[in-house]
Amino acid sequence: MASADKQSIDLHELIALLNKDRALILEKIDQGYWPELRHDLAALERELGQFLASASEKFEN
Repeated sequence: MASADKQSIDLHELIALLNKDRALILEKIDQGYWPELRHDLAALERELGQFLASASEKFEN
């Protein structure tokens, strides 16, 4: 059972870390970094946000 608890904590930490990365991408886009990739990175950020929200909901249930 301890292994399952450890795995749950690891998944929660992973989701949090990915959310930080997503926020950093958005911040850098807003600051004007990578103008030639802005459209693609914005789409990636939106998809990552949706994925992490879904993963968080499943994690909570």
